[in-house]
Amino acid sequence: MALLLHLDRTLDELDPPRWPDPPSTTTHLVRKVHALRRVPLRELRPADLRTLVSQQVALPYVVPLAVRLLLEEPLLDAYFYEGDLLLATVNVPATVWALLPELAEQLCAVVAGLPESAYTHLPSGAVKEIGRFVAEHRTIDGTGAKGGSK
Repeated sequence: MALLLHLDRTLDELDPPRWPDPPSTTTHLVRKVHALRRVPLRELRPADLRTLVSQQVALPYVVPLAVRLLLEEPLLDAYFYEGDLLLATVNVPATVWALLPELAEQLCAVVAGLPESAYTHLPSGAVKEIGRFVAEHRTIDGTGAKGGSK
């Protein structure tokens, strides 16, 4: 994964232009996102990734890091609840997944393999969102043909 070559760099370096300091009157979330853009990728924690993915910041750089964690622990509790990083990640726009088709297929395979009981503690509507992601990114018989409709 070419991204691994950039783990010592920040989003401000990789995803120009650099963001200026936020206004002092801005929200805590905006200040946090601005600050996270200045953190080397290797130092981003699961909660940081969830924030960046949820706010749709530098997704081509952030999503691979999130997926790497999710492949090992799909229902990782990044900050709010079990599965919060997964839910943020499956809601990434299709245009980003089009840049990362292999990651989408890997995440789809892991999520599709979870038992139904794994979803019992997720928020209302989460199963539907995850199901939509699986339907959009599932490959059939390894042929590359996509399942579901876009």
